[in-house]
Amino acid sequence: MMRIKKHDMVIVITGRDKGKRGQVLEVDVDKNLVKVSGVGIVTKHYKARRQGEASSIKKHESFIHISNVMLVSPTDSNACRVNFKVLEDGSKVRVCNRTKQTV
Repeated sequence: MMRIKKHDMVIVITGRDKGKRGQVLEVDVDKNLVKVSGVGIVTKHYKARRQGEASSIKKHESFIHISNVMLVSPTDSNACRVNFKVLEDGSKVRVCNRTKQTV
């Protein structure tokens, strides 16, 4: 089970976008990368390939390493570490380490 999932609110803790908050758009489990909205913006130049098609410059989010972000606690909106807890019915849930509440 991943500590950070799609649609989680995270805060960037290191790098050029340190301090920015955003929602996780995509998670690459194999490479431990996440794509966060408004973080890691890169510029991509597109060349016109066909007649009548226009070349353009577009900006979009790129992947950053999962260790560079921390989950934001839903109760007090501060960064928190994530642990796991197994409930009585056998399901596994994520728990904020500081507040001990499920995420």
